[in-house]
Amino acid sequence: MEESKKISSAVIRRLPRYYRYLGELIESGVQRISSKELSAKMKVTASQIRQDLNNFGGFGQQGYGYNVKYLYDEIAKILGIDTSHNMVIIGAGNLGRAICNYADFEKRGFIIKGVFDNNADIAGEEIRGIQIHMMSELSDFIKNENIEIVALTIPKQAAKDIGKLVADAGVRAIWNFAHTDLNLDEDVIVENVHLSESLMRLSYAIANKER
Repeated sequence: MEESKKISSAVIRRLPRYYRYLGELIESGVQRISSKELSAKMKVTASQIRQDLNNFGGFGQQGYGYNVKYLYDEIAKILGIDTSHNMVIIGAGNLGRAICNYADFEKRGFIIKGVFDNNADIAGEEIRGIQIHMMSELSDFIKNENIEIVALTIPKQAAKDIGKLVADAGVRAIWNFAHTDLNLDEDVIVENVHLSESLMRLSYAIANKER
């Protein structure tokens, strides 16, 4: 979507929350909802919700509110999860295995096609039916399986080299759990997930609430 390039990052960060809450409403049998009712659930003002959604066309009708299923489907299109994305996990340690075992990714269209590691002792093992491959197979696997996304759950010492390798193989996006910046070309999208930074933000919130 061309307009999405002008949308603020704060709005983009809220879209997955809208999608999750709307999914819960669908499961509860709710067919329509007002911005005021959605506001109470999400702890975001009704005005903010209307502003956010107006960035993409609005989707609501005055006096009626939002058709929950329609809005859910439209946000899926905006987020690009109305189609599937093939991905692999690099690193079969505890974090890599935990991600692999999270079955909800498939429900959102993220299909884990394989896990890669350099430990020959676990080659051929399966995690939730997904096979562990050796790193030597990675480049060919990316090309043959049309892999768009790579999750890096490896030590930071190896992350930069592996990041360059997968980018050269044609990967469009990297979900980076390694505690380092990858410094790749701008055409490769990198989403950094620093778990310790998230905990530090939580610590800050606790410390300031107690004052």
